[in-house]
Amino acid sequence: MNKFYLALATMFLIISGFVVQQPIEPSADRPSFATGEVLKYKVHYGLINAAEAEIEIAPEIHRVNDRPCYRANVFGKTVGSFDFFLRIRDTWRSFIDTSLVVPQKYHRNVEEGKYRKKENVTFDHKNHMALVETKQTLNLKIPDRVQDVVSGFYYLRTINFDRYKVGDVIRMKGYFYKKIYDMQVVYKGRETVDTKAGTFKAFKLVPKMPDTDLFAGESSVSVYLSDDRNKIPVMIKADLLVGAVKVDLYEYSGLKHRLNLAKGY
Repeated sequence: MNKFYLALATMFLIISGFVVQQPIEPSADRPSFATGEVLKYKVHYGLINAAEAEIEIAPEIHRVNDRPCYRANVFGKTVGSFDFFLRIRDTWRSFIDTSLVVPQKYHRNVEEGKYRKKENVTFDHKNHMALVETKQTLNLKIPDRVQDVVSGFYYLRTINFDRYKVGDVIRMKGYFYKKIYDMQVVYKGRETVDTKAGTFKAFKLVPKMPDTDLFAGESSVSVYLSDDRNKIPVMIKADLLVGAVKVDLYEYSGLKHRLNLAKGY
């Protein structure tokens, strides 16, 4: 598979994030998002605008598995000359329990060149099982409060990073395509970053990447979340063996709280 496609897919997945396996904080401590939120990103390969991604929460609450849920979508697509040579149209959707912030259902529709993949997952958290439907049906055992890559993004935003010291490791678990994964993310403190949407104070997180022929080392990816009550991803950087990729926030709307733009910029 094309290495640049793998890089783009990885960026979309990193935007979505995986969940930290720690006790859920009281709801009063995690009002970081609401219905109607929309985040838009440009994905740059070097100086070239190669792709775009959009993350949104539907304006209405849905009921799934007899639970009230946010319907969250992640869309990714190539643009410009990259769209001609390497057409990507990916959609990930999660119905996220509004109280527990865990997924009740998950859907993935992948269109990458001639490659197609559809996946539907129904989570049974009480019995720690998931029904995975692709071309075949699979019953998969899942850990407590497992997240998919979309719901995990929203739960990541509930974390109080003031409780962490620079160098602390956040251990995470998540579901992706018939498997449960373990990940580690290192908290690197606060930085100020420039994006197309403005200059932000941000929390810096560095996930430990696997030893592959794609990433330029274990610490080659940096994720920046806004240092405010929203904790939205404002920028992602990745050093690859085939070049550098940057995911840059350029537009946002429907945020529950005021975004913390850096003063003096």
